[in-house]
Amino acid sequence: MAPGRDCLVEKKNSVVDERDKSNFIIRTFRFPEDYPEVYALWQTAGPGIQVRKSDEPDEILKKLERDPDLFLVAENDRRIIGSVIGGFDGRRGMVYHLAVSDLFRQHGIGAALMAALEERLHNKGCIRYYLLVKKDNASAIRFYENLGWQLMDLNIFGKDIESRN
Repeated sequence: MAPGRDCLVEKKNSVVDERDKSNFIIRTFRFPEDYPEVYALWQTAGPGIQVRKSDEPDEILKKLERDPDLFLVAENDRRIIGSVIGGFDGRRGMVYHLAVSDLFRQHGIGAALMAALEERLHNKGCIRYYLLVKKDNASAIRFYENLGWQLMDLNIFGKDIESRN
């Protein structure tokens, strides 16, 4: 179909008018009402997002106590179609879980979420922020490079901390 032509796209019992895909708002995540939709989005976002214990409600509440204004969602017709989580420790920022529904990709939603997050980080005094992308996620790498991100030659280490009760 030629770009700019109107069409309907049907997927999983939902019909979305192609014209409406770029019609969205970005707002702050609301807990608990947004959680089920966001969690479902993460689960279906593909191999770039790994849902883990830190994504459970109790862990999300901990994140929201620190900087609730850095957890954003994109909404179209009252349903969540994208999300991103940011963090700021007072020195550097971090991006977690940028996700956009398959049906709404390639319409500027991911870039808009990143721009909104960057603006909020900047307003907090953040001068540099980071994100992690799996080495084999070529589409995500291209996406971030197109937004001006630069690949860093680093090794990333992680360590799970078990409950110490």
